[in-house]
Amino acid sequence: MRRLRGWGLGLLGLVVLGVVWEVYKALGPDAGVKLGGRLVLPRTSDRAMPHLWDIASRLTEPALGRSGAPLWEVVGQACLFTLKTAAIGWVVGVVVGLLLALLMQRFRLAEAAVLPWVVLSQTVPLIAIAPLVRRWGSQVQIGSWAWSSQDSVAVIAAYLAFFPVAVGMLRGLGAPDATHLDLMRTYGVGWRTTLLRLRLPASVPFLLPALRLAAAAAVIGTVVAEVSIGLRGGIGRLVIEYAQAAGGDPAKPWAPIVGAIVVGLVAAAFVALLGVFLKTYRRGEVGA
Repeated sequence: MRRLRGWGLGLLGLVVLGVVWEVYKALGPDAGVKLGGRLVLPRTSDRAMPHLWDIASRLTEPALGRSGAPLWEVVGQACLFTLKTAAIGWVVGVVVGLLLALLMQRFRLAEAAVLPWVVLSQTVPLIAIAPLVRRWGSQVQIGSWAWSSQDSVAVIAAYLAFFPVAVGMLRGLGAPDATHLDLMRTYGVGWRTTLLRLRLPASVPFLLPALRLAAAAAVIGTVVAEVSIGLRGGIGRLVIEYAQAAGGDPAKPWAPIVGAIVVGLVAAAFVALLGVFLKTYRRGEVGA
């Protein structure tokens, strides 16, 4: 019942958002709401804010011209491309985050030396480092394999995904009570057995919210990196290309935006599926 209520509240939120959209479009001024000469609420003209049913109907029409693949198919292929890249970055980020958390938990000196740099790494503007990663990666070639732009985007996604995992896992590994740790020392077991039997199960309530944040960060990083690098095939590049058609086809630019939302929901659903398999250890889960 709790899971069904969560799904129901999520659908209700989407319905409320759609109602707010249409109500504001019907009542708001065409030029938007301005305070002190600054636009604080968007314009409501058909070009700037089309009706939701216009956006939905545009998905069934051809993406280019009067013939060819429908818009939903083109956006769907771009979503799969972005989702694949984000998944690779998420996996790499999770592995790096877990390894860093284990290192920092095992050696306090490593925590004092590494944790500040982990936090500092997230202050670097993503749009600035994406071209650098592509430039450096283009010089990497191992045998017949050569670094591609998609690999650069995956690295950017991993760069954003590893941070919540490292911090959340570090907190989870330190979650067991002191009495439980003293009991393991009394039994004379080593750090490895304590990790497997006590620390890892206790870290699950902290790890799952971190994985959800990492999934969202990987999707955001992938979309932004696709725009920065200019990688074709993904939803990020599609947003830029279709934005140029906003003047004559105002509903079209919203299609890749909806696609990006769908990619984020699919990533979150995958992490939720992992939570189902780990439900035994989820008691007292900490919210993200």
